[in-house]
Amino acid sequence: MEISHAEGSYIYDANNKAYLDFVAGVSACTLGHKHPKVVTALKTQIDSYLHVMVYGEYIQKPAVELTKLLAKHLPKSLEKTYLTNSGTEAIEGALKLAKRATGRSQIIAAKKAYHGNTMGSMSVMGFEERKQVFRPLVPDVSFIAFNNEADIQHITNKTAAVILETIQGGAGFIEPTNNYLQKVATRCKEVGALLILDEIQPGFGRTGKLFGFENYNCIPDILVTGKGLGGGMPIGAFTASGKLMDLLQDNPKLGHITTFGGHPVIAAAALATLKEVTESNLITQTLEKEALFRKHLVHPLITEIRGKGLMLAAMTPSADITNQVILRSQEAGLILFWLLFEPKAIRITPPLTISNQEIIKGCGIIIAILNSIETN
Repeated sequence: MEISHAEGSYIYDANNKAYLDFVAGVSACTLGHKHPKVVTALKTQIDSYLHVMVYGEYIQKPAVELTKLLAKHLPKSLEKTYLTNSGTEAIEGALKLAKRATGRSQIIAAKKAYHGNTMGSMSVMGFEERKQVFRPLVPDVSFIAFNNEADIQHITNKTAAVILETIQGGAGFIEPTNNYLQKVATRCKEVGALLILDEIQPGFGRTGKLFGFENYNCIPDILVTGKGLGGGMPIGAFTASGKLMDLLQDNPKLGHITTFGGHPVIAAAALATLKEVTESNLITQTLEKEALFRKHLVHPLITEIRGKGLMLAAMTPSADITNQVILRSQEAGLILFWLLFEPKAIRITPPLTISNQEIIKGCGIIIAILNSIETN
């Protein structure tokens, strides 16, 4: 469909048909579409200056204020942030930092993991079908099963870092269980490896906490964020201690550089987004809205609802049923989407600003479509 405009929880096509958005640009539009505070921040910054120099050469207030506010809301060990153009670029920076800090090369990732689509990020993707034609990729990458405690022993003193999604996204919104992340973190400390947590999807209020790891008794050594931070603008970031991040300054100098990272206009939008998320009731409302989804999405063809907060996946018995629901929902004016590696999942990741009435309306469309599906 061709887009005309978007506002709040709705996207409008070229024929001015309204579509209720249950996807939010794949978890990116935290405050919905064209949020007034984000738009104001963008316009104000545009009137001052756009790109002026490669990131880090000049002091640019939007980026400084954004990273200071991030540090204020993160544990003390996560104090210094490097801004990038996207989540996948932030993953690249995090992997480089881990190798630089440890002097080791082995990276351990999870099966069915997704961290982006550049070469380094693809190397830690746990889904061979999607990367086999692009080999050779970055060497010395091993894979463990998410939530499998026996596999934790594969983390050794040869491991530079373990990289995990706080909640596995493409795999079907799989949450860590039985203090899994905490156990991985403990093992990493035992062997001198670093733990990288990918919060590109769970971050910025989507799970009922500002960051997903706050739900699971685990603080990473390196935190990667993106998507929802930008308020609809492209951004990524990786955050670690000052001691770790300072390693990128020497041996070699300019260990990680970018032209457009920390772009003042995008940083202004991200700052407005982060302020609104942290100064409003949106985070606490997220869990209330999750409960509303679970209340209204009850049907024999919904086998379970995975995830937390407004990062939900409604599971059906088959990929065919899921496809019917997603495609027919769009015809009915509701936007749903798929997950990368789990064909039976219906993605439900609306803006945090979605209203209770809009949730009930969208759920009604889903239930009506499920009621019309004939199964043997």
